[in-house]
Formats: sequence, structure tokens, C-alpha cells
Amino acid sequence: MNLTQLTKIAIKAALSAGKIIQEYRNETVVVEQKKGGTSYASQVVTVVDSACETAIFAHLLPTCDAFDLALLSEETEDDGSRFAADFFWCIDPMDGTLAFINKHPGFSVSIALIAKDGTPYIGVVFDPSTDTLYHAIKGNGAFKNGRPWEIKHTNDHLTYVTDRKLQDTPRVAEIEKLLNEHVAQLSLTGVKEIAGAGSVLNGILVLENGPACMLKFPKKTIGGGSLWDFAATACIYQELGLPATNFEGGRLNLNKKNGTFMNQEGVFYANLTPNK
Repeated sequence: MNLTQLTKIAIKAALSAGKIIQEYRNETVVVEQKKGGTSYASQVVTVVDSACETAIFAHLLPTCDAFDLALLSEETEDDGSRFAADFFWCIDPMDGTLAFINKHPGFSVSIALIAKDGTPYIGVVFDPSTDTLYHAIKGNGAFKNGRPWEIKHTNDHLTYVTDRKLQDTPRVAEIEKLLNEHVAQLSLTGVKEIAGAGSVLNGILVLENGPACMLKFPKKTIGGGSLWDFAATACIYQELGLPATNFEGGRLNLNKKNGTFMNQEGVFYANLTPNK
């Protein structure tokens, strides 16, 4: 299996979906509700999500036949094929639908290739708002707009990246305590917040605004993002040598047996030390 070839196809798929998003960006679209997590953001869907998925499938379905790959996508019911195939595509046709509806930057296209054991091998993220493409291939590094991506820290504060504002987040005191511990350890001036993007672009914003982190506590209710919210960025972090883990610092399980939601383990993405 040629990972470079598959990455090129995934990039074409992401760009084709991104073009659709850009065409609809300033239009008013009908918002529908679907079965999701406990948050409103996980329950909204538009015709744009579906159109993006169709465009992506046009590129990726032929590879499923050619390389015996399975496929998991947010807008299509999980058929369990990811447990039988050696690799599967993990797709979020448009992450950050709520940000898109509100005409707020924070939406993106995410495509990953994941091994049966949950290891990410390819990660592609396209940000239609800035026309920026991020991708990574296992063992071959991470790239921004086709060039090797070297993370640089320019801030003297810790950036906390979150889908909802800290003041509206459960367990605020615990989060503030964790953030302040990092501030003290790194001798930073304090914490600044970036809120409102979807989970995929939040992972990218952590990389673009270091030192930074994002986190989700484990919880009993469904939600906490799904596999497709973290698969592509986990590959990018892996290639940058930065942690994309569950909340306890363990391996992120990207092929969960009991569904797609990550609520039971939580997540922790960190960009606290720049590349050497």
C-alpha cells in the first residue's frame, strides 16, 4: 500500500470538499437535527455536510476497492467494517458545523487513514477560511501547505483552546487549576482563551498558538467528540512529536469497539514545548 499515493488522493478529496464549503460560506443554509452527543454542536447538520461527504466519497471509495480499505464517516452510519479491514478512512466532511452556521471561522475538512489497531497513518486537514492545508504521513513528517511544518512558539502566555468558552464549561475550577499549573511550570504570564471552533481546527489552533493545549474530561454521558474529530490531528501531532492522548496521557483509541464517542476517556492535546 502506497501511503504517499493515498495521501495525495485524500488531499484532493479534502480540497474538493473545502471548495464546496467556500461556495456556501456566505449563504443561508437550512439547519437540520441529527442524533448526536449531548451538545447542540454535535446534533446539527446541513446540506453542506452531505455535499462534502459525497465529494470526498467520489475520491476515496475507489481506494477502498483497490486497497481493501474500510470507511467511517460522520454523516454515514457506522457499518463496523473498520473492525475487519486492516485500515479504514476516518472522515469528518465538515467539522465545526455550528461555527459554519454562525459564519464564524472554525470549520474544516478532516480525513485520516487509521490502522485496525487505532494507529493513525495519514492525517489531512483543510481550513477553508484561510485556504490552509495541513497533512502528515506516519514516519514522513507533518506539512503545512506542502512544506515541512516546524512549530514555533511566539507567545509568553498559555493559550487554552476550547469549543465553548471556559466560563460556560463544566468543571471550570479544575480546568483553571490545570492551566495554571502549566503556566507556573513554563514561567508564563497567564492564560488566554481561543473559543468557538470545532474539535479538528481546535487541534490545529493549539499548534498555531503555542504554548497551548486543549482538553476534554472523561464523562459518563455520550459526546466528548468522536473518532473523526481527532483522527487526522492525532496523526499530525504524532509526526510533530507532540502529545495527542486521552485525558490521562494514555494512547488515544482511534478504533473504539463500543461506538465512536470519546467521552469515556477524554482527550488532551498539548503543544507546550517547541520543536528542537
